[in-house]
Amino acid sequence: MDAADPASDGAVTSGSDSPAAGGDGPADGQPPTTGPGPDDGAPQAKKPRSFWKELPILIGIALVLALLIKTFLVQAFSIPSDSMQNTLQQGDRVLVDKLTPWFGSEPERGEVVVFHDPDNWLAGEPTVEPNALQTFLSWIGLMPSAEEKDLIKRVVGVGGDTVSCKKTGPLTVNGKALNEPYVYPGNTPCSMDDSGGQFTVKVPKGFIWVMGDHRQNSRDSRYNQSDKNHGMVPVDEVVGRAIVKAWPINRWGTLPVPDTFDQDGLNTQASASAALTVAPEGLALAGVVPVALWRRRRARASETR
Repeated sequence: MDAADPASDGAVTSGSDSPAAGGDGPADGQPPTTGPGPDDGAPQAKKPRSFWKELPILIGIALVLALLIKTFLVQAFSIPSDSMQNTLQQGDRVLVDKLTPWFGSEPERGEVVVFHDPDNWLAGEPTVEPNALQTFLSWIGLMPSAEEKDLIKRVVGVGGDTVSCKKTGPLTVNGKALNEPYVYPGNTPCSMDDSGGQFTVKVPKGFIWVMGDHRQNSRDSRYNQSDKNHGMVPVDEVVGRAIVKAWPINRWGTLPVPDTFDQDGLNTQASASAALTVAPEGLALAGVVPVALWRRRRARASETR
């Protein structure tokens, strides 16, 4: 507003000994009125919340992020048996990539995958009743759910493949013999029994054929050929690919596809899987830290206004 405007809040012009026209000036000897002080009407700075008041909010954000990560990105699973020795030991914890299936990626030969029980493969297995803490930890992805009946095996054949095993091996895919260094020492690629160790199967589209690395200690596709899927696992039942051995620390490592599945004649397609190598709680923490820093910067900015 122009300083010469007569309607400017009735302010007194500094340096004048007489009142402005139509105004009641100050008495002689009194200091001139200069209007509101510099702090009058100024917004009061908000006092930032203490750390202990913000902590429940940050914990809540972390839990929500962990739940979203578990549902859509990566989830931890523990290994309950010896069927994948020595690649995985009983009690190992693995991280499973659940993101790439959302973009249409399907399991490939050589991958270690977690999948839902397709047709009572786990019939007769004992079910452990979880306590409240275990239920909570499974809800946020730090433990597998006791209600989910999941298995972990290696993909040997995908839709369109012919998988065969005779006598003691080797295992063949589309007529190509596989060199399988991951098979448990002392095991043969095939079993000599007639209940599933000897087979030739054609894998339909939309299914996979899976086998454990401990061939003589794995009830896999070979021994479930009498189920409704003839031992195949529907791709829709696959939770995701196991990408990292996360626990115990001395066994930490990735789970790459063995070179044997790269040989000519298997028609292996390039994998589009993205390897996420952090746990849900780690991603949740990474999401909380920027929020905390933003809130702190906002509080400091309000103090300087």
